[in-house]
Parts: sequence; C-alpha cells; structure tokens
Amino acid sequence: MIQPIPDHLRENLDVLFVGFNPSLRSGEVGHHYANPHNRFWTILHRSGFTPRKYRPEEDRDLLAHGLGFTNIVARPTRSAADITREEYREGRMILRKKIERLRPRAVCFVGKGVYQEYSGRRDAGWGRQLEPVVPGILEFVAPSSSGLVRMKLDDIVAIYRELKRLLDEKEG
Repeated sequence: MIQPIPDHLRENLDVLFVGFNPSLRSGEVGHHYANPHNRFWTILHRSGFTPRKYRPEEDRDLLAHGLGFTNIVARPTRSAADITREEYREGRMILRKKIERLRPRAVCFVGKGVYQEYSGRRDAGWGRQLEPVVPGILEFVAPSSSGLVRMKLDDIVAIYRELKRLLDEKEG
C-alpha cells in the first residue's frame, strides 16, 4: 500500500498550500505535486513565489521560502473522486487544527473543491475569501494545478500572482 506523504510545515509560514490529496505518483516517490503532468512547480515560479522552478523532490526546501504543504486528505489516490465522505470529514477537522496551531499568513487552497470540502461553502470564487473559517487567516482559493484543469496556464498564474500581491501588500 502506498503511504501518505509527509507534510512540510512550521509555524508562521507565509503560505500553506493545501491540496485534495496526493496523487499515486506523489505517494510512490514521497513528494508533493510529483505527477509529471502537474503544473504546480511552474505556477509557483511564474507567479513569483520562488526564484526558480523547483522540482517535487525539493518540496521540503520551500520551507526556507516560507512555503508549506499539506492536503485535506492524506491517502494517495488515482483521483479526488476516490476520496470518501468520512475521509473529508476527518481531514477537515485535522486541517483546521493545523491552521489554528501553525497560524500561516495565508492558506492557499489548490482547487476550488478543496476549499468547498474544507469550508462547507459551495459559492467560493477564485481569490481571497472574505469570511475565513479560522479568524485572522487569509484564505485564498486558486485553481488546481492538475494537468486536467482546462484553464490556460497564464490565467492560473495570474490568480496565484494575486495571492503573492496580497502578501507583499500586507508585508509593506
């Protein structure tokens, strides 16, 4: 059986990126966003979060840039459709506790469905959410980086760039 991959977390991150769950490829190699069709590392670099394009096996190194990784469900699956209601219920509680304990400046939900499962809200749009589940945390919804997403890469990067702008504004 493929094991869950480790979270990369610490207190006071700039951004905690939250995915649905690891892909089977990520589960096999033990790193986030490891499927070769996943555009996460390209998006992260092009939106200004990293000085270069990192590789999945360097995921832990991004803690030094204030970026952390977790998922709402830890079990690797072929697709998010394989996640059970019980796994979402349990994952929602675990994720909220992580956010409350670690207090990142922002939580970026990598996919609208991830935020909907976490918050229970069906009307979430892209970008900053006005009523965060955890008070005082900037909650941001961005498109999934999966190669299955039909949005143009430039449009996805522009949404992630908005999160970077919000964080830079908050800093300055």
